[in-house]
Amino acid sequence: MKLVVTYSSKDGLRREYERRACRYGSVVELPADYFAEGDSPETIQTVLGAFSSKGHEVIGLEADERVGQNLLEAAPDMVFNIAEGLYGDSRESYVPTICEHLGLAYSGSDPLTLALCLNKARAKEILSFHGIATPRFYVITSVEDDRLCDFPYPGIIKPISEGSSKGIFEDSVVKQEAAARVSIGKMLTTYDQAVIIEEFLPGQEFTVAVWGNGPEAEVLPIIGMNFDDLPPGANGIYSYEAKWLWDVPEKPLQIFSCPADISEALRQKIEMLVLRTCAVLQVRDWGRIDVRLDHASQPHILEVNPLPGILPKPEDNSCFPKAARTAGYSYADMLEHVVQIAMKRTGLLECGGRA
Repeated sequence: MKLVVTYSSKDGLRREYERRACRYGSVVELPADYFAEGDSPETIQTVLGAFSSKGHEVIGLEADERVGQNLLEAAPDMVFNIAEGLYGDSRESYVPTICEHLGLAYSGSDPLTLALCLNKARAKEILSFHGIATPRFYVITSVEDDRLCDFPYPGIIKPISEGSSKGIFEDSVVKQEAAARVSIGKMLTTYDQAVIIEEFLPGQEFTVAVWGNGPEAEVLPIIGMNFDDLPPGANGIYSYEAKWLWDVPEKPLQIFSCPADISEALRQKIEMLVLRTCAVLQVRDWGRIDVRLDHASQPHILEVNPLPGILPKPEDNSCFPKAARTAGYSYADMLEHVVQIAMKRTGLLECGGRA
């Protein structure tokens, strides 16, 4: 099969920023995590090599301003999309939208689901409407917001439309109004978007990989997080510091257990919650869902990631590959399985090639 992998490299995201900065004259000092969602050359080459090892004819394309024309010229049977983009709620929808316009089959969720899940408030509103447990929250656009006076602290403050723990630092957990206003002011200025302040749940945290569609959707072994290995005094969250500064390949943090050491009853409860969440938000092919327990040990949905990270090395602690390895899949087998799921959904398995 002729397969195109569309991606956003860290260098590609930097070029995207530079193009916009030159156009609008808005060069500013960037936060350390600004390009956190971009893939490294190592990850990109490993993905391409994995698909080649499965017998595919593989082309890699940066998801830049030329990607539409490049996809048209490549004329692939399938697009395996891991492109994140840099700006706006719809940045993860860029490549899927182009694929739909060109009539190309692609892996993963459609543009609407990708945009809704990236915007944490929109996703949580939909989940709440359907009775799916998620922490209470406010959308905040000003440090003067009166609702901060009566928020049920502690809370956690996050940019409304970011992933990869971008914008979630140790000081994002706030225990009182004054600290909340300081953190919100900094975040509004740094990331140029609204933020949410969310009830900080005290229980254990999990991340849950899922793949497949409809009744064939399958939850992979649940990953539990034990934050005792974080530095003394750190908050119990997988923050930017934890993910990118403290958890490094040469000294990985021992905070993950897969499968999680939990009761069968809790495992079933988490799995049912995750599968229902994927159904409600129409997550396709694969995804990763973050879950945390409340005071009563009831699971709540924190975030929905329909475009999960896939760093290749075990010491990178990338959670979807970790869950797949526990289920018995090599890295290449994992990627191939996602493609097979997408091919079945689009009908490519039945026709044996081009759609």
